[in-house]
Amino acid sequence: MSAINPYKLKISQLRALVAVADCKNFSAAALELDLSQSTVSHAIAQLEEELGVQLVKRGRQGARVTPVGDPIVAQARQVLHLLEGIAREANREKGLDSGLVRIAAFRSAATHLLPSAIARLHRHFPNIQVDIAEYGETYEIEHALRQREVDVGVAECFTEEGFSTWAIAEDEYIALFPPRSREKSPLTWERLASYPLILSRHSSCSARIRKCLQQSDVPIEIAYEIQEDSTAIAMVMRGLGATILPRMAAEPIPTGVKVCQLPCPLSRTMGASILENALHPPAVFAFLDALRNTGQFREPIAV
Repeated sequence: MSAINPYKLKISQLRALVAVADCKNFSAAALELDLSQSTVSHAIAQLEEELGVQLVKRGRQGARVTPVGDPIVAQARQVLHLLEGIAREANREKGLDSGLVRIAAFRSAATHLLPSAIARLHRHFPNIQVDIAEYGETYEIEHALRQREVDVGVAECFTEEGFSTWAIAEDEYIALFPPRSREKSPLTWERLASYPLILSRHSSCSARIRKCLQQSDVPIEIAYEIQEDSTAIAMVMRGLGATILPRMAAEPIPTGVKVCQLPCPLSRTMGASILENALHPPAVFAFLDALRNTGQFREPIAV
């Protein structure tokens, strides 16, 4: 029997072991670590194989650490604690032991894109504060950035000069129909035209939708013009017509509302933007790194 080489042990394995010991459940541990359950299970299995002992006993009641695993979990905690101390010292030197990130975002972006990024940021830099201001239009966020009222804008990708912008995700537009309707994809222009259409009065989204509707070979009349996305969804729920919204703006979609793809593919690119020549504090780049690791960041967009 060969001696154990401690340098083959991985930090990810120790983190998985401690998380399972704390949560007493593989799925809960995976959620805490922002990993898949299979990844956590594989990490534990690899660690047990390296050590040659069973650390966790799996059962119907969840997972519990074995008697031989108890002291190993305690020492794993010490290792992780020491690593956190190393990180704190380095972060203090880089100015990441504190700071504030001011974010301007669409409501839909604040709902669907920011929470995961902020949670990841706080796991690594718990003393960085985040302030979020919600806006309805891209030009409002652009103005807030130029006036230095905020540090980062998360909305539709900017095309104006003076910004560094990274694409995060594609947000498709969908058609929503009342619960009693029988519409289904693929949607036709004729079926869409058979419903009173509910659209936003003024917005970049509205302009994009109206341009898409011009491709229809049948006239589509707009019956209601409203201001808020939530109003449009409430009207659809009451059977007053159909609406077209970006999926992020529509979610969570109420139970019963029918969702269809549009006859013409339509989407918007969501991104993160900062002023190109501004002097940004380290906390801003720490947030962008967190956002990069939770989304589908691409190369900066040339403007």
